[in-house]
Amino acid sequence: MAPTALTHKWGAPPGGAQAHSPWPSLTRLKLRLIATPAFQRWATRFPLTRRTARRHAAALFDIGAGFVYSQILTACVRLHLFELLQAGPLATQEISHSLGVKPDVAGRLLRAAAALDLVAPAAPGCYQLGTLGAALLGNPGVAAMIEHHALLYADLADPVALLRRQTPRADLAGYWPYAGGAQPDALTPAQVASYSALMAASNGMVADQVLAAYRVGRHKVLLDVGGGEGTFLRAAARESRHLQLRLFDLPAVVERARARLAAADLQDRAEVHGGDFFHDKLPQGADLISLVRVVHDHDDDAAMTLLRNVRRALPAGGTLLLAEPMAGRHGAPKVADAYFGFYLLAMGSGRARPPELLCDMLLQAGFKRPRHRRTATPMLTGLIVARG
Repeated sequence: MAPTALTHKWGAPPGGAQAHSPWPSLTRLKLRLIATPAFQRWATRFPLTRRTARRHAAALFDIGAGFVYSQILTACVRLHLFELLQAGPLATQEISHSLGVKPDVAGRLLRAAAALDLVAPAAPGCYQLGTLGAALLGNPGVAAMIEHHALLYADLADPVALLRRQTPRADLAGYWPYAGGAQPDALTPAQVASYSALMAASNGMVADQVLAAYRVGRHKVLLDVGGGEGTFLRAAARESRHLQLRLFDLPAVVERARARLAAADLQDRAEVHGGDFFHDKLPQGADLISLVRVVHDHDDDAAMTLLRNVRRALPAGGTLLLAEPMAGRHGAPKVADAYFGFYLLAMGSGRARPPELLCDMLLQAGFKRPRHRRTATPMLTGLIVARG
């Protein structure tokens, strides 16, 4: 099955095809009614529909106001508000002085953050950490992604132009220079430093999810393809002390990985290999290979090339772990279909795929018995396990 066929089966319908709605006539009638202003006014007043109408109105408002909410969060992160409140509640005046903003402006920020559960009132004129602010403190990778979103928002300033490929901006594509690059293995250390550090900061949460869903200790040698600075390998090493570690990534990236692995005292257990995983032969001898947040960065043809190359490196009976956000109904439609759908569009390469599509691609690449395995937090990552 060709990648284009996979696209038609699991993605948009083939070009020019008219999609016929499978909805029954009653559903179409209901939606037509909901779109009527008079019905909306009635529904907000009628006791049996009032709660649902208000919930729908609030959800629609939240979608429209989402950018404002995200900028409030960005301001809190950049001003280190959550770290400031970590030791305990503070008065607005103290917070104002620490943030370097006027008291009335600090009060405005604190009230906005409290509305989003990032902080919480502790007493009149006094604030403490909120539930979500405390959760963010425990996930530094999230804060790194929030800072990074400035590039994404710049490319999304005109979403219609982005959809029509008319946008003159390419901030995100420039940040990920390997995406669509003719010679990714020729990138310099300076060109990979920012994105490599971001992936190292944000991959820890994903590694925890994968390692909780699959025991790597049953294997002897783990090869992490596209392994960045070795975040997944370092987490796997903590799970299994006997596991030998291999990492393959671009030459400029593996130099950073070598330093990170040495700092973790893993230099005697780990080998790093630099190259282009589309064209170069991957290291042999691993009975477990991982692809963590790699395949979804690439379009179908490139993804198939990568999967076939990985299959050639995996011995018969070996295991592949493919972990990344997955589209469809598997617990994370907002993250995979909405967030990553437009993130990867702005990046210029790749897409989030349903587990069924990824399993089909793995079969086409020569893998056996691909199975979608549940993770504790599907919005962070899905996991597929396949055999060589």
